[in-house]
Amino acid sequence: MVVAPPRGKGLQAAAGALGHAATSCVNKMTQVRSQPWGQLPSKVDLWTLQSSQVKVELLTLGAIIRSVCSKGRDGQMEDVVLGYDDLEGYVSDKRCFGAVVGRVANRIAQGRFVVEGKTYQLDINNGPHALHGGLRGFNKAIWIATAVKDGVKLCLTSPDGDQGYPGTLLVSVTYTLQGETLTAEYQAQSSKTTPINLTNHSYFNLAGKAADNIYDHEVSIIAHSYLPVDGTSIPTGEIKVVDGSPFDLRQAVLIGPLLKKVPGGGFDHNFCLSSPGEPWTERVAARVSHSASGRILEVSTSQPGIQFYTANVLDGSIIGKGGVQYGKHCSFCLETQNWPNAVNQASFPGCLLHPGEEYRHVTRYTFTCTD
Repeated sequence: MVVAPPRGKGLQAAAGALGHAATSCVNKMTQVRSQPWGQLPSKVDLWTLQSSQVKVELLTLGAIIRSVCSKGRDGQMEDVVLGYDDLEGYVSDKRCFGAVVGRVANRIAQGRFVVEGKTYQLDINNGPHALHGGLRGFNKAIWIATAVKDGVKLCLTSPDGDQGYPGTLLVSVTYTLQGETLTAEYQAQSSKTTPINLTNHSYFNLAGKAADNIYDHEVSIIAHSYLPVDGTSIPTGEIKVVDGSPFDLRQAVLIGPLLKKVPGGGFDHNFCLSSPGEPWTERVAARVSHSASGRILEVSTSQPGIQFYTANVLDGSIIGKGGVQYGKHCSFCLETQNWPNAVNQASFPGCLLHPGEEYRHVTRYTFTCTD
């Protein structure tokens, strides 16, 4: 858990900051602008961050990354993030396309945990477990936006008892774009001790929005171990070395043949970027490349884990941008995170945020291309 002393006057000061109205600005390096995108009945705005290399669209609904357009070898800009053409798609979405998920990303076993001697029961929304914050997590909330240098800061208040979690949580994610790098910086403070684990759940396909699958992508993840899971995708508690297994991604591997070797037909596993007790320092975590277009995505993070997910449960029933059907293995997610179910595993990195502490971590997505 990355924590720091709260700034200003703690929760009261942070709550006051949520009242700022959304604005627009343009600076020398990155153009930042906003426009209305719909009504729920609360207004939903679309924010655009644009540099000479990359264009990013963000929504105040769910702090969603709606699109990322990056150049390929041919110089053409393509959208490499899956999603929807209209607001209605995101409102009805159950796969968290592009959204910030929380209060706790990934799964909590049985939706239950004990903090300071008290048992908390969460909403169950993934088999017998709680997933990505509950039935109405942060992905369905309207965040308050404020323009900042090179980007936008999105703020949200999660009240005490929200989806069963303790404490009023004041949370923000600041998206900034500098050249070819999109940065997401997460911060939070709580009035009570609470588990927290925030991430972005974007689905990527570096070939562009109309591609059928990711079999021609190469992936590498700098992790010496991963977390095996049971039949319901809950970590067993074992921390297993990747040596000699399909989970050894320390050298770039073509995804298509690799998926045939993974039990369950695809990846949905946490890769351990650091060991419990190690400082949460920012490090390069993963790299995915697409040789046909030349596009490359590199992810760095201060989080101790990254969930590599290969869209195993998408089945073509979801119609996305441009009328494209999103089928199995059509995309990948690289969800930087604390380890799943950490609140119930004493040997995993700590995930509790206490009053007077500040939760803080950063993830960077760098989009480049080869000649």
